Amino acid sequence: MRTIAAITFGILLGGLTYVAGSVNADVASATHSADAAACARLSSLRLPNATVTSVQVVPAGAFKPPAGAAEAFADLPAFCRVELTLKPSSDSDIKSETWLPLSGWNGKFQEVGNGGWNGFIQYAALAAALRKGYATASTDTGHAGDTASFAPGHPEKLIDFGYRAVHETVLRGKTIVAALYSAPPRLSYFTGCSGGGRQAFMEAQRYPLDFEGIIAGDPGYDRAAESLQLIAAAQATHKDAASFIPKEKFAVLHQAALDACDALDGIKDGIINNPLRCKFDPAVTLCKGADAPNCLTAPQVEAAKKLYAPIVDPKTGKEIFPGFEPGTELRFPNTTGAPRPLGMADETFKYTVIGDPNWDFRTLDIGKDTVRAHKTDNGIVSATSTNLKPYVGRGSKLIIYHGWADQNVAPLSSVNYYNELISVLGKKAVEDSVRLYMAPGMGHCAGGEGPSVFDTLTPLEQWREHGVAPKEIIASQMADGSVTRTRPLCPYPQEAQYKGTGSTDQAENFVCQLP
Repeated sequence: MRTIAAITFGILLGGLTYVAGSVNADVASATHSADAAACARLSSLRLPNATVTSVQVVPAGAFKPPAGAAEAFADLPAFCRVELTLKPSSDSDIKSETWLPLSGWNGKFQEVGNGGWNGFIQYAALAAALRKGYATASTDTGHAGDTASFAPGHPEKLIDFGYRAVHETVLRGKTIVAALYSAPPRLSYFTGCSGGGRQAFMEAQRYPLDFEGIIAGDPGYDRAAESLQLIAAAQATHKDAASFIPKEKFAVLHQAALDACDALDGIKDGIINNPLRCKFDPAVTLCKGADAPNCLTAPQVEAAKKLYAPIVDPKTGKEIFPGFEPGTELRFPNTTGAPRPLGMADETFKYTVIGDPNWDFRTLDIGKDTVRAHKTDNGIVSATSTNLKPYVGRGSKLIIYHGWADQNVAPLSSVNYYNELISVLGKKAVEDSVRLYMAPGMGHCAGGEGPSVFDTLTPLEQWREHGVAPKEIIASQMADGSVTRTRPLCPYPQEAQYKGTGSTDQAENFVCQLP
């Protein structure tokens, strides 16, 4: 008899105790339903370190989010909505929600992630999971707002944000599922991008029993080092007035990068297929004479070079974090054009490293502040461990994806992590359990010049549930609601190579192979 590989937990409901480790997976896989009365009974559910604050049946199409358009949720089926307050520490105040379909439950659970310093329930992601038949949960990570201002003087709240809120949410969510359907989820998945990718890494590293499948998109897993790089990028273009690069000139820089590297894959399509093979020197944009709109001045060229370069420890010469890749230039203004660095990095230093909301980012000292940042973080927010043996050893799967034109999290960081996994776990173990997909031309989690709309959940399900390892993933480019281009995303280190005939806007005319 097959059994569910999951955290063993028990709940007392109607005199019966359900233990996840002893439920027949074939039985649990059947579609389950629940009625309004069963949903209402969840209000009396007793949970460790948690209080049920609200239970309600939401009729089909009737969900109204606290903010945003209700029309976006009009197609939702009826579901049981359970709101909790979690208090794993005396200073914790974690809000979470679990949504459970009243009919058509697929027998599985999915938790969805948060971005940046996000302190909000992720209603759109919950809705997407619910539409697929999942029982699903989200957390506000223990604070309100998209800021780290909650952190000073509240170390327990920082731990909640770093990893505890997600873990507590999945534990309580599984218990709620078992209480409503009289059966625990047969499989549990986590999906997230950006900060959600960081949460995904943290779960695989710290809590290998929580999920059987994890999707980590554009993972900002090394929050300390990533923040250093983003602040250094802002320093480069704010050194003085002469170093600042106006938005319009990034278009000049972008075109120069395309001129140098677009055709390296054999086709000119406005996308750099593999930036690692691109040898681009921003100096080609240097003005021959006076400053002009179609060129960069010497100080601007110097600043641009720093955006592509990794940050390096001046004492040891060791790379701390990679720089951005050629092809990202049109999104550089998001990172370097504002008066302050990107909010995630700025908030990290102001509130968790320096402890001064008035801190001037221009005073960042890579040599001194690198040690300070990592010492302060100490693995609370950064998820850098490559010891995934407990996670992959039980057959769990991890899909990582990252846009090559990501302007927030340098994409080479995911490549580096993947390569480090191979050195630690061995090539076969990684190939059996982990896939990395690099998306040419895609910005941070979405958008950009390349196809950036794709499904990673279905390949993860097929891999974990049916043993079908994912190969290529078809990505689409959209314009006005229509598909204008499709391309295969290939498992790293393979690349999509044009077969030589047919439209370059159609995925079937490409093949994944090693360069």
